[in-house]
Amino acid sequence: MTAPALAEVQAELAALDDPQTRAANERRGDTHGVNLAQLRALAKRVKTNHELALELWATDDTAARLLAILICRPKAFTAAQLDAMMREEPTPKGHDWLVNYVVKKSPHAEALRLAWLDDPDPLVVSAAWALNAERVAKRPESLEPDELPVMLATIEAEMQGAPDKVQWEMNTSLAMIGINHPAYRARAIDIGERLEVLKDYPTPPNCTSPFAPIWIGEMVRRQTAK
Repeated sequence: MTAPALAEVQAELAALDDPQTRAANERRGDTHGVNLAQLRALAKRVKTNHELALELWATDDTAARLLAILICRPKAFTAAQLDAMMREEPTPKGHDWLVNYVVKKSPHAEALRLAWLDDPDPLVVSAAWALNAERVAKRPESLEPDELPVMLATIEAEMQGAPDKVQWEMNTSLAMIGINHPAYRARAIDIGERLEVLKDYPTPPNCTSPFAPIWIGEMVRRQTAK
């Protein structure tokens, strides 16, 4: 089977674009009108194709970039490419997918995390904190002995006044520390209770609040109930 060309895939994306979906996405800051289930189905048909992914990314179209993320080979990107991509993609969905589906799987993730923590761009900093949360929860062996206390001190000092996206990822890191590292649980809960970040965040029924003390308490309860 011949690999699809860029124009062919763009035509399929255009056919999937729905005005109602676009309007709903635009209210959340996303600039595409493609249902994500349909986008994933298209990616499954196209299969991994890194060269096509690069072409799709270069179009600057949000739906095309989301598809590019799904069909690329994360380990094939250089650190410089990933750094440029992070700065080029401002939409919430594109940013989140790029971090979670590509950067986290890259051999350059740690170098980028360190480089991004002090970046002037809040979206780039938020990516660094997303990588922090990943390490805290899934790769504790990568943490330095004093890293969690330092991270908690930074969160305590900066989270309340941080830009929204950075604040969200700092809060996630705070919750991951409390959930996964019992020695720091009480301090994580105390920081969350004093700062009250996301305390009043609207949470649907049967979902866990992102307010760190509640989030930590619920996840620890589930762990002990197993």
